[in-house]
Amino acid sequence: MAGVKRVLIVEDERPLSHALELKLQHEGFETFVANNGEECLKAIDEQVFDIILLDLVMPIFDGFQVLEQLQNKPNKPAVIVLSNLSQAEDEDRVLKLGAKKYFIKSDTSLEVIVNEVKQV
Repeated sequence: MAGVKRVLIVEDERPLSHALELKLQHEGFETFVANNGEECLKAIDEQVFDIILLDLVMPIFDGFQVLEQLQNKPNKPAVIVLSNLSQAEDEDRVLKLGAKKYFIKSDTSLEVIVNEVKQV
């Protein structure tokens, strides 16, 4: 049997990160939360994750900067971007930087996000 998938939730909106954490734990994932891009990069250096749920607009380092930094990491986890930025250019940019999927938070339910995590 495969091990439990580890998900890093990178989100500065605490209610959303907590809701994602509870939902993913309920589905059997091991979850970790980073509140900004700097915490995310530190966590990636210290631990191995299967998936990152990444917000784009955050303090210290934004999601674009995190994706750029991930380019240089040997063990790159799959990245699903969750953002309120709805410009097509933003979506194109994150996909070019290696994200697997781009969701607009206000248009996407927790169930859709969890189902995507299960599929990755």
